[in-house]
Amino acid sequence: MNFWDQRFAEPGYKYGTEPNAFLREQAARLSAPADVLVPGDGEGRNGVWLAQQGHRVTSVDSSAVGLEKARALARREGVALVTELADLSDWSPAPASVNAVALIYTHLPSGIRAGAHRRLATGLKPGGWLLLEAFHPAQLAHGSGGPKDADMLYTPEQLDADFAGLLTPVLSWHGETILAEGPGHQGLAHVTRWVGRRNPPAIAAAH
Repeated sequence: MNFWDQRFAEPGYKYGTEPNAFLREQAARLSAPADVLVPGDGEGRNGVWLAQQGHRVTSVDSSAVGLEKARALARREGVALVTELADLSDWSPAPASVNAVALIYTHLPSGIRAGAHRRLATGLKPGGWLLLEAFHPAQLAHGSGGPKDADMLYTPEQLDADFAGLLTPVLSWHGETILAEGPGHQGLAHVTRWVGRRNPPAIAAAH
């Protein structure tokens, strides 16, 4: 059983069943019904909420236990949710297949982070949105959640580089916030927030 299967096998929902506050705010950019990809959705709180807003949602995670709880939450809330068991280190969405990608506390080690981020960005249609919140390295000073390994924490500058040439940054920020997301994320936290838009394909100049 992998780390996340063990974590999600515990009773209840580790990060609650309410959506991430930043996602709730930023999702106003999306017109329903949009096709939304939620990589690393775990127990489904964000994917289910997006489905409740009228979007067509695919939640991707490497934990079968987490995805089973996501499907249970979707049934409880009466919404449709497509789930896919996959490892983001080598998984790719179909090119230009979705209107938005929501990456909420999906922390990847530096060896695979940039490649995974670029593959996910290529799944966006022109004009599509990527919405991301993750812990910043300064989070190591706080006890409110997140990896204890700086290699898996994100700075805005790293994200600017990861998505360079694919997405136009609209927001690239880090700072403190208060988290109240189930038992897993509670209290003062230092986070990175990044929003980018998929660049339209270059139009060849007429001769």
